Amino acid sequence: MFRTIDHPLILDELTRLREPSCDSAEFRQRMRRIASLMVPYVTEGLATHVVPCSTPLEITSGHLLSRGITLVPVLRAGLAFLDGFLDLMPQASVAHIGLARNETTLLPEPYYMKHPPALHERDIIVLDPMLATGGSAVEAVRRMKEAGAGSVRFACLVAAPEGVATMESAHPEVPVFAAALDRCLNEKGYILPGLGDAGDRMFGTCA
Repeated sequence: MFRTIDHPLILDELTRLREPSCDSAEFRQRMRRIASLMVPYVTEGLATHVVPCSTPLEITSGHLLSRGITLVPVLRAGLAFLDGFLDLMPQASVAHIGLARNETTLLPEPYYMKHPPALHERDIIVLDPMLATGGSAVEAVRRMKEAGAGSVRFACLVAAPEGVATMESAHPEVPVFAAALDRCLNEKGYILPGLGDAGDRMFGTCA
């Protein structure tokens, strides 16, 4: 299931973030704001349970999340989304997956993974700003499932149709949320019109 989040504030932030004149400091700030704006949509439908709730005037009933949440930024660009999600979900635990794209084969090469225990008891949200070929997203979700995760969602900033199709083919039950669906990939596997390399722009490592 793929969903584009069509929100005027997100569209405004994304337009400004795409500009080459957006430096690293501004890029990080805009990514963080977009991530926070996406949170209500990405978490929609998470299970809650009814609990007693005391107010200053009386006892009523309220709702709490039924399961813990684990955020999984795909290193390194996924870190750009992490703080925005944590701003609204400070109670979430954080796992990390390191996947480097081989620029020749365009396939992901894993180099690091660390996660909390009992993933089957938690709702997992994988974070990666660019859903391009879909290789890293598919591998990240596969590794989360391998580690025991049952409930997985994927959130990105910009997606290409090729990446969406790859994800839907490999993990059809995983909801995918994006701020924008762009036109296509170029011959090097970069999204067009895109925004360049999100990791390089975030950390100031552009050539």
